[in-house]
Order: sequence, then C-alpha cells, then structure tokens
Amino acid sequence: MSELSWIFLSAMVVNNFTLALFLGLCPFMGVSARVETALRMGAANIFVLVLTSLTVSFLNAFILERAPYLRIISFIVVIASLVQIVETVIKKVSPTLFRELGIYLPLITTNCAILGLAIFQTNRDYNVFEGLAFALGAGFGLTLALVLMASIREETELADVPSIARGMGLVLIIAASLSMGFMGFAGLLSST
Repeated sequence: MSELSWIFLSAMVVNNFTLALFLGLCPFMGVSARVETALRMGAANIFVLVLTSLTVSFLNAFILERAPYLRIISFIVVIASLVQIVETVIKKVSPTLFRELGIYLPLITTNCAILGLAIFQTNRDYNVFEGLAFALGAGFGLTLALVLMASIREETELADVPSIARGMGLVLIIAASLSMGFMGFAGLLSST
C-alpha cells in the first residue's frame, strides 16, 4: 500500500480524530442526533480540513519558515476565516441546513480537530499531497464517527431505554463504546 493510502487510512480509522484522539467532540455530541445532519456537518468539516491543509502547506513552505513563532496564531486566523466563508455559503445556499447546524457551525472555528490537523501536519512535515491525504482521512473519519453516533442515536429513540440512561447519559455510553471499538484498530499498525 502506498504512503498516501496509509496516511489516509490511519487518520480515518486507526487514529480517528474523534474516537481515538478525542478531538472534535463538540459537534460529535451536539450534531449527531440525525444522520442527515451528521453527514452535512461532516461535509462542512471535510471542506474546512482540506482548505486548512492546503493553507497550512503554503504557510509552512513560504511564511512560517522565517517566523515559526507565528505558527499557532496564523493557524487560528486561517481556520476562523475559512469557517466564516463556509458559514456564509451555507447560509446563502441552504438556510434550512444553517438552522439545523445552529451554533455548531461557527464552533468549527474552535474545533480542536481543525487546529489539531494543522499542528499534526506541521509536526509530521507532510508535503502538500500527504497533507491532503491526512485532511481527507481525518475528515472522513470525523464524518464516520458522526454518522455512526447519529445512526445509533436514531435507533435508540425506538428502543426501550431505562430512564436513568436516557439523554446525555446514553450518548456518553454510545461514545465510549464506539471509542473502545476504534481503539482496537490501533493494533493493526503494530502487527503489520
């Protein structure tokens, strides 16, 4: 398997940002009530992750080599700008989706998964293509986590769940179970 495939698969499954590294938990807990909304939030995150990856590659190659002390602040400015663009586009194109995502759309700005991608990509010295594979893998991994959580939550609405476990308690139990399942993938890389 090629290096880009390993980077993609590792970011998506083995080192899943949400279920293994515990990044991006705010949208994971908040927007995962419906599969359709989870897919749309995942798509918005993939878009922001890919643009962040491209921008970080540019910044690292041409600007931050000379001023590494500006790294974190420049990443935050880039992420905030990209999220503003995404928010404006979604508000114009689909006001219904904009209302469904609510506060969680602007929270992509403070989503630690986006900043984590920028920092991980920089620390691992990924080139543009490796960074894109990493961003796509992280985005699809986040989307996978959102959709898994949403599909389980939709099914539990029809189940007879004890009252003590309803609401956020059940969400945390589901999240913990999914996380343990994904942590099992960590053994895949060590055995090969």
